[in-house]
Amino acid sequence: MHFSELGLSEALQQVLARKGYEQATPIQQQAIPAVREGHDVLAAAQTGTGKTAAFTLPILDMLGAERAEAQRHPRALILTPTRELAAQVEDNIRTYGAGLALRSAVIFGGVSAVLHVVQQGNLSLSQVEVFVLDEADRMLDMGFIHDIRRVLKLLPNKRQNLMFSATYSREIEQLAHKFLVNPVQINVAPKNATADRVTQYVAHVEKARKRALLSWLISGGNWQQVLVFMRTKHGANRLTKQLIQDGLTAAAIHGNKSQGARTKALEGFKNGSVRVLVATDVAARGLDISRLPHVINYELPNVPEDYVHRIGRTGRAGESGAALSLVDREEREHLRGIQKLLGRDIPEADIDWDKAPAARAGEAADDVRPPRQSRGRPGGQKPSGGDRSGAPKRRRRRGGGSGNAGGGRPPSSGRR
Repeated sequence: MHFSELGLSEALQQVLARKGYEQATPIQQQAIPAVREGHDVLAAAQTGTGKTAAFTLPILDMLGAERAEAQRHPRALILTPTRELAAQVEDNIRTYGAGLALRSAVIFGGVSAVLHVVQQGNLSLSQVEVFVLDEADRMLDMGFIHDIRRVLKLLPNKRQNLMFSATYSREIEQLAHKFLVNPVQINVAPKNATADRVTQYVAHVEKARKRALLSWLISGGNWQQVLVFMRTKHGANRLTKQLIQDGLTAAAIHGNKSQGARTKALEGFKNGSVRVLVATDVAARGLDISRLPHVINYELPNVPEDYVHRIGRTGRAGESGAALSLVDREEREHLRGIQKLLGRDIPEADIDWDKAPAARAGEAADDVRPPRQSRGRPGGQKPSGGDRSGAPKRRRRRGGGSGNAGGGRPPSSGRR
């Protein structure tokens, strides 16, 4: 469906045309008309499908058409779980609303910062017409339910409510029943599905070997833009320093970093001056990087649903990408939980283990190599480069390994 068929104003259509956006995504096709008609909405769609534009476009369309008198107080309030996601939403609003007589502002520091501004008398939420809870499932995971309730008490009873999320759970449905009124329910993908264009792999490797393997894959495969996920802030800082020692440009992004440091790291990653961005799960929901080819789970998340959001940073807006998880023996239970959530096994990466960095002293080769793993072709071949998308090649049924020593993408070994 073309954007021109969704009833958006001419000003918004012109902006979309200048940006080269013609076809609306499935979530946009269903959500934009429902929001424009004034319905409450409960929408779930896999990450990278255009959820942000699905609510910012109709909100701008409605508020821009009313020609309300200039006022200090907001008519729309959007809550997000992370600073990166708040910045992304603000960027969307400024981009799409460039031709409209509307102003926007972003407040960092959590719901407490919003409440502080209200308590100081510098902001009133009494004029809010549209309330949006973005990435609602993550808001619940991070324990923001009490803060959400505090905000709801400050909003007018008569308003439009929108809930957008990448996953759909019983907790989300319970929250929806508390403040949505006869909502239009939209679910454009199976529950907790991962993006169709993301090709997923797993490599079984000992914890002590991960860092050397990661640097070898990035350098040997000439990967230029790699997003690496860690579980802890300390781990992210440590790995970043190690990668820099290995000669790679790297930066860390997590909750202990200042907003300025996070913005600088993200901008460097986008413009190519930073090759590897090491992040914790706080960044999994807010990073919107066009054509990101590689996501690496250096450590698997404790919560299986977070895996969906992590790998959803690639394969966005019609692009393809690859996600590789480095799994040690202690993480095998986490892997089983993720595969149960996905409803399928994640294939093993076809890494040439004879050419990959050797295990540290005291580690047996049989302990670090996964069962049925291809040993690759003999000889001193260099890792081959890959296409930017990270799209892997399937290993042939006959004829041994692929000869790829980690290359531009980790190929699948397949099941026998």
